[in-house]
Amino acid sequence: MITMNEIIRDGHPTLRQKAKEVPFPLSNEHKRLADDLLNYVIMSQDSELSEKYGLRPGIGLAAPQVNRPVRMFALHIQENDELLSEVFINPKIKSHSIEKTYITSGEGCLSVDEEIEGYVPRYARITVTGTDREGNVMTLRLKGLKAIAFQHELDHLNGIMFYDHINKENPYEQVPNSVPYERKPKEIDN
Repeated sequence: MITMNEIIRDGHPTLRQKAKEVPFPLSNEHKRLADDLLNYVIMSQDSELSEKYGLRPGIGLAAPQVNRPVRMFALHIQENDELLSEVFINPKIKSHSIEKTYITSGEGCLSVDEEIEGYVPRYARITVTGTDREGNVMTLRLKGLKAIAFQHELDHLNGIMFYDHINKENPYEQVPNSVPYERKPKEIDN
């Protein structure tokens, strides 16, 4: 079980490494990692379990965040009555919209303890591919919070932190060709 003790924090060198592809079939170690990543985000969104185990709520968690530099992350997002609860292995963005989006209240990260203000530009719509735990290739079209979270976690696999995208000179500068995304109170960090 992953707890906050296993999540490495900003400044740790693994967070800036490019993660390695995961070979198939999955080893028992990689299967356990996939399960642990998904279990963390599911449990962290349950108020009783997050309090019991001291978990900071999150909607996504990437393997590099637990000091495992492999191309794998988990998302657990309920949005518009649709649930995306999946582990993505060797994920890629196949195509994306020209239109951008950003969360008006900014992004957060389980590996970053302080709040970093500013808009993080993301593609508004993406078509993604990745392999699930059983080795099945998935292709999904994502928009809204799901698209934003997928891009946030994919950045972790490439050694990029969300705040790298923030305009340092003017953190709240309007993002050209974009539609802002308003977070609802229940939505949490990745």
